[in-house]
Amino acid sequence: MSDLERRAVVIEDDADVRALLTQLLQQAGFEVTEAETGAAGVRAVRELDADLVTLDLNLPDLDGIEVCRRIRDISEAYIVMLTGRPDEIDRLVGLETGADDYLTKPFSPRELRARVAAMMRRPRNRVATGGTSTANGDHAEPIRHGDLEVDIEGRIVLLSGKELDLTRTEFDLLATLLSGPRRVWPRESLLRAVWGNDWGSDGHLVEVHMGNLRRKLGDDPRNARYIRTVRGVGYRLGPGTVSEEA
Repeated sequence: MSDLERRAVVIEDDADVRALLTQLLQQAGFEVTEAETGAAGVRAVRELDADLVTLDLNLPDLDGIEVCRRIRDISEAYIVMLTGRPDEIDRLVGLETGADDYLTKPFSPRELRARVAAMMRRPRNRVATGGTSTANGDHAEPIRHGDLEVDIEGRIVLLSGKELDLTRTEFDLLATLLSGPRRVWPRESLLRAVWGNDWGSDGHLVEVHMGNLRRKLGDDPRNARYIRTVRGVGYRLGPGTVSEEA
């Protein structure tokens, strides 16, 4: 897909902010559609098969979190939430519902452009190394780790035979850990691997998404089976089974 074919939907009820976002995204090569309400935004995302969505949390008709859930049900578009409320709970809940990033108003146009550029360099169907492909190009074998079965190409995760509902970012984090099962992954390395080289050093972004992933895996932080924290460094893959190690 060329830059000129990229489609963005700006869901924002403030006319000035909406105009600024539209200008910034058009300069970045997007065809932009504006929506003043959450319902109109969801319709636009569905009809246009959008690649990117900027979503205001405070909309006149629907709560931004609910809009995010509805978009994630129908689209793999990258979602950047924008809000004037810098409360931590907004960040946690927003990212848990499938948003890829979160910026508070007033935001820096330069930072927004950099983060959007980094997101668009992430393949929408990222394939991490791991597993084995057959010589004739057939589908790669799933990766098995304890009770986990991960189909990298199909982006399907089964835990004890039950499919998990992971967001794109949660899946990418898990796939990255599986690509280096004996490696300790610093937060900065995970940022580069999943978000891109220009993302910066927002380790908190990794922690939030990793926390959501751990909850879905049912991991006990005191004796994690799948994702373990290496204090002061980052994360590594757990043994896949409960062990006596704390």
